[in-house]
Amino acid sequence: FEFFGMNKEEVPTIRLIKLEEDMAKYKPESSDLSAETIEAFLKKFLDGKLKQHLLSQELPEDWDKQPVKVLVSSNFEEVALDKSKSVLVEFYAPWCGHCKQLAPIYDQLAEKYKDNADIVIAKMDSTANELENIKISSFPTIKYFRKEDNKVIDFNLDRTLEDFSKFLDANGEVADAEPAEDSEEEEAA
Repeated sequence: FEFFGMNKEEVPTIRLIKLEEDMAKYKPESSDLSAETIEAFLKKFLDGKLKQHLLSQELPEDWDKQPVKVLVSSNFEEVALDKSKSVLVEFYAPWCGHCKQLAPIYDQLAEKYKDNADIVIAKMDSTANELENIKISSFPTIKYFRKEDNKVIDFNLDRTLEDFSKFLDANGEVADAEPAEDSEEEEAA
């Protein structure tokens, strides 16, 4: 159910899944499954008038109380695309072993930069939150949203406090190093 952005309480229901470059899901505006509403739903899709259905968790009340800020679909653009700050985002999966290994280092990094008004360290559970313009295919994926121009830079260095710090201090302008052998990524399920 979750894979298609549905829950058991919504059944019976329909979704339209477009499997081209990236999977896109579409959900009818109404739970009415009459022939007329389904036909109208399909017509809107064919006319390009439907907006993708994206998963999103509720925004936790304490999302910004810890050094690592919590992002969900609803606050992602406001935080990550704030041109007054550079934002490093870890896109993770709760079940991902590499993400769990990264957690203490990422927490140390956030602690180190918590008083820097120009840098935000954040994370987003990509199994429960989807973004229209950013597709995540492996975990963890770390992206840097540079202040002023919002240039998105992939973090491809070793996942060490030293390399993260070097990357942030250079505003993302560090030549990519080969990831360490033990810092492989897990494919998204």
